[in-house]
Amino acid sequence: MEKIRVDLAERSYNIYIGSDTLDGIGDRLTLFDLSPKIAMVSNPTVFSLYGDRVTDTVRKAGFDLLTITIPDGEEFKDLIRVEHIYDELLRYKLDRSSALIALGGGVIGDITGFAASTYMRGISSIQIPTTLLAQVDSSVGGKTGFNHKLGKNMIGTFWQPGIVWIDTETLKTLPERELLAGLAEVIKYGVIHDEELFRFLEHNRDKILNIDSDTVTHIIKRSCEIKAEVVSKDERESGLRAILNYGHTIGHAVETVTGYTRFLHGEAVAIGMCLEARLSELLGIIDKEHAQRIKALIDSYGLPSEMPEDIKTGDLFSSMKLDKKAVAGALKFILPEKIGKVRIQKEVSEKDISDSLQA
Repeated sequence: MEKIRVDLAERSYNIYIGSDTLDGIGDRLTLFDLSPKIAMVSNPTVFSLYGDRVTDTVRKAGFDLLTITIPDGEEFKDLIRVEHIYDELLRYKLDRSSALIALGGGVIGDITGFAASTYMRGISSIQIPTTLLAQVDSSVGGKTGFNHKLGKNMIGTFWQPGIVWIDTETLKTLPERELLAGLAEVIKYGVIHDEELFRFLEHNRDKILNIDSDTVTHIIKRSCEIKAEVVSKDERESGLRAILNYGHTIGHAVETVTGYTRFLHGEAVAIGMCLEARLSELLGIIDKEHAQRIKALIDSYGLPSEMPEDIKTGDLFSSMKLDKKAVAGALKFILPEKIGKVRIQKEVSEKDISDSLQA
């Protein structure tokens, strides 16, 4: 298996990437000082595919495993589901040495991580991401949380997992739409930090979409390496880590104003990346060729690249001003200077933003 270290002193952990490795997670957990009672959160779709395998390996390793399922979808990443997890953990009498396993995509990972960070003031979190988006992004870095009707991920914590266990075979059962949504985050890494990765995505589209094992492992590994490097330098987003939010200022607003039901996270981020590249071009930060190259790659993977006409600019502004990245109502954007390099732009006029949204 490939191994990547997220270096955070006493909170350091490893990301493991391999193929057909789910049966090994039980033995790996025995290396941690855990209580015999642990729990796993998943959704019905993922659990029907992989729940039995993970349950068997964990129980064979000597653990007493509770399984909890919550509905599938971003709209269910809410306080009601968090309370349900708490209820089950308390009924099952999990203690401070217990662990909470997240088996699923970004929704499962975020909400499970939050529950782990707050149950008895914090228990171990184990991430087993089964979607591309979760494997390359949300399972790494320790951001947890759930949505509020006024904003995405507005309630959350920083809580690093004890381990991230990535089995690329899970991508073969992923719906195509989910796979493409995950690729939006991979494209993001290319724009913010690695032109070579961006070119790789341009030249290996068919292999990626056909889930060629070596090709997919490469893009997952490189994405995790970039995120691990950034998080190791800036765990709590006081500076550098903000570059990971490229496409997210507009993207999160799109998700919020559409009630978390119309777009997958990666789809909304794809729209955000294109429009934020357009904003960067409007401000004279990036040249037209590079901005068009970003849009062309997003289009080539069948991701949305334009703001839907029925979404009102005023609603987007209202949502963006409530975003946790805004300071005193002032919007902050991550804008590309070229492929592989971005800047944090703290002062952008509403007129320029509006022009980029409506162009």
